[in-house]
This record gives sequence, C-alpha cells and structure tokens, in this order.
Amino acid sequence: MNTPHPTAGSTALGGAERRAETRQRLAAATYDLLVVGGGILGTSVAWHAAQSGLRVAMVDAGDFAGATSSASSKLVHGGLRYLQTGAVRLVAENHHERRVLARDVAPHLVNPLTFYLPVYKGGPHGAVKLGAGVFAYSALSAFGDGVGRVISPARAAAANPALRTDNLKAVAVYGDHQMNDARVAVMTVRAAVQSGATVLNHAEVTGLRHTRGRVTGAELRDRLDGTEFGVDARLVLNATGPWVDHLRRMEDPGAAPSVRLSKGAHLVLRRTAPWHAAMATPVDKYRITFALPWEDHLLLGTTDESYEGDPADVRATEADIRQILDEASVSVTDEQLSRSLMTYAFAGLRVLPAGPGGVASARRETVVSEGRGGMLSVAGGKWTTYRHIGRTVLNKLAKLPGSALAEDMEPVADLVRRVPLPGVANPSAVAHRLLVDREPGVELDPLTTRHLATHYGSLAFEIADLVRQDPALGERVHPDGPEIWAQVVYARQHEWAETVDDVLRRRTTLTVRGLDTDDVRARVAETLRRDG
Repeated sequence: MNTPHPTAGSTALGGAERRAETRQRLAAATYDLLVVGGGILGTSVAWHAAQSGLRVAMVDAGDFAGATSSASSKLVHGGLRYLQTGAVRLVAENHHERRVLARDVAPHLVNPLTFYLPVYKGGPHGAVKLGAGVFAYSALSAFGDGVGRVISPARAAAANPALRTDNLKAVAVYGDHQMNDARVAVMTVRAAVQSGATVLNHAEVTGLRHTRGRVTGAELRDRLDGTEFGVDARLVLNATGPWVDHLRRMEDPGAAPSVRLSKGAHLVLRRTAPWHAAMATPVDKYRITFALPWEDHLLLGTTDESYEGDPADVRATEADIRQILDEASVSVTDEQLSRSLMTYAFAGLRVLPAGPGGVASARRETVVSEGRGGMLSVAGGKWTTYRHIGRTVLNKLAKLPGSALAEDMEPVADLVRRVPLPGVANPSAVAHRLLVDREPGVELDPLTTRHLATHYGSLAFEIADLVRQDPALGERVHPDGPEIWAQVVYARQHEWAETVDDVLRRRTTLTVRGLDTDDVRARVAETLRRDG
C-alpha cells in the first residue's frame, strides 16, 4: 500500500515555515513569563498563566511530555498508600482533583477503573487492615466511586480470570481513574495556546539572559535545524523536571542540588484474557506493583530506585524487566506474563525533594525555589494534581517580593476552576456520531471510532473531516492498531508533532502496541516531510 498523501486539510504554511514563524514571534516580543519545560508542571503553569492574562511563552528541549510526563503509570488517583503515613488531607485533595478531571475537565480522556488489591498469605498487609483502608479511601472521595470493600477470592477470579488464586485470602476493592498521559499533555498544551500562549518544542535553552543581575530571558537553539534565537521575559520559570538542577546551575554555577531522582520502569504486554479490573498488589510496606488494563494491553510496573545518571539515558533495563515480571507473578497467572507478549518497555524519572532516606518512602511533593538571579524553579508533583500545582505556582509568582507580574494577573482564585480541556465530550456519544452520522466518503470502523473518541473527544470530528476530504487518510497506519493516517496529518498540523517518535510514541499508541515497524516509521517520516 502506498503512503496516503496528506493534502487534505493542509494549512498554508508547512511545518518548517510554522516553526520559523513561531521563532520570530518568540524573539520579537517581551513575555511576562517564559516557561522552560513542557511536562506536567510547565504545561499546567503555561495554561493557567495564559488564562490569568499574562503573555506566556513555553519551550521544551524535546517534545512536550517527551520524558517523565509520558512515562507515568497512567493513573489519576488519590494515592491509597499515602493513608498509611497519615496524609489524610493529601488523599482528600487528590480525590477532589481526580473527580474534577474525570467529570468536568477531561471526561473524554480520564476513565474510571476498578482496582483489586489481593491479600495473600504471608503478604505485608492483612485483609482487615486493607479492608479498612479501602473503606476510608472511598470515604475521602465521598463514596463517588462506590464503597471500598472486601470480596471473596472466587468472586474476584470470576471477574479477572488472570488473578492468581494460590494462597489468596481475600481481595479489597476500590475505585480510581486512568488516562493516556501523553494525550492529556498535548491537550493541555493546546488549551494553553487557545488561552494565548506561544509554544515551541525541540527548542533547547543554551544560556540565560540577564539584566542587572536578574534572569530576563533565555538563549535557545532549534534542535531540528540549528537556528539560534532568544526570548526576553520578565520572569523565567524552570520546569524542566529531571533537568531542573542543570538549568539552576546556568543561573548559579554553585547552586546546590535541590532534588533527587527515582527511576520507575514499566512494561506493556498484549492481553490474552479479559481484564475487568486493575490489580494493585503490595510488594512491601511502601511499594505496590500494578497490573493495569490500558490501551487494550496490560501495563505492568513500577520500579522505584535511586537514579544518578544522565536523565536523557534512562531506560528500562533487562534487570527492570525481570523485576517487574517477577513482582507481577505474585498476583498474575504465568500465561499472562510471557516475554513473547511484551510490546514495549519504558522508564521515567520521579523528581523528589533532596534529603535523607530511601526514594521509595519519599513524599511525592512539589519543590519550589527562587534562584539568586530571580529565576523560579519548580519540580516534582504528579499528574492527578497538575492543575492545582499550576495554580499554586501562579500564587507564588504573584507573591514574589517586588513582583512585576501581580498587577497584570487576574487573581488566581477568580480563575474558572473547572475549565475543560479541548475536545470535552462524552466519548460514547462521539463514537456513535462518527459511526451513525458519518458523511459519504468517511468509512471508519468501530475500533477506530472508539479510539478517536477516547483520545480526542469532539476533536475526532476534525480528523473525520480530513478523511472526508481525502479518503486515503482513513486507512490504518498498521493493520493491527486502530490509528489511521489522518491522525498523523492532524498531529503534524495541530499537535506540534515534528519527529517520527512524536507521532508514534506520544500522539498515537503505535509504539506502545509494538507496531512501530521499520516500514511504519519510514512512511510516517515521509508523511511528515511532505507536510513539512
């Protein structure tokens, strides 16, 4: 099959021209806020700052959510394990944010998920303790996902045939949510742009600009063509995740480390049995290993170990793979854990506060600091509370001594707390309309329509419109996956996809499904060149 030619719906400017125009816009203005880093924290701050009336720019050395923020466990959750440390208020706040995301902000991207927490003989926790824990957990969520309870092994195994029942005493049940983190990230970037922000990925900070000892911008290099340019800003926010101390040392070469890193690896496997619930199995006092139904596959993880290498080199190693499979085998039957089923392995880095103790027991809290040149650095946090963190950072900006931004900002408390992400809609209604109300020439199968509805919401109609204009774009990128060529074109034109990995790993699920073959990669590269 020939690669569909992406002519339909093309904008007047190609990809290279669009980037050049964005660079010129960045270089020509003085921004109120320059956000360096387009992960969880950077995208949230850019979105909220633009909503508050600030002139905002955001850049990332790689792709948006290209590192840690697309290597999470894909959960939007209250944090059951935090209860054992007495962090009741934290769990309640997490639950509040989880519900807002699932009901108001991103119901098209955040999905409910039932969790089984199996209790085995000799395990680190007993049935009574876990039963009380999941009841309290659901109570802190105002029982919005039902009442946490304990069920029998037979009942649990009937719903999840892959559950290992040897020495199984009971199963605690509770509710949380999950998402595709990369899709939530790109929708947040889009929300920031719709609110007025200017953004550019694959743009690396090579130095900081100073005025009378204060950081007032950055020097940048476009990693795709080598173009060098600069951005002036009244305030620079360092939200570079694992690289936060690297940028802090650009401001102050003697800056002491502010964070430490913990590596978390995950595996993706093809499923061979129905999974009606996720499994969260205690490994020890602090750690839980997950087995999650995700993107029609099985997601396993995660590890938690100190990491001191280059963040760019983090990988899931053979030792990580063995550990994850071994820990999963406590509660998952062997036939589900064959190495032949593995489609992808990935690893990310948690950014934790510097300090003593092991990384597994460290609190997942946000670290905010101000450098001697006035650059504000923020690190840590989690996807569940990323909107809350964005508001917190904005409050911090407004309260900085002599802040020049406060007078230009709408009060953060006055911001609409439940502003939805683009595409907000009921996915089932979108999928139904794509199938039933399709226009002549738009032939999309049920698997593809469901995938579009749950990854784009109402924006799926824009992808269907590309197919209407060019029916060849309705062909699947790979016959074993739901994605179609219109998504590749759409990713380039509307979602800042510049490289093959941007498309295959983060705008679509082809890589995690193990479908990024040499042929697929070559054809996607050709499509990007044609549009570029």
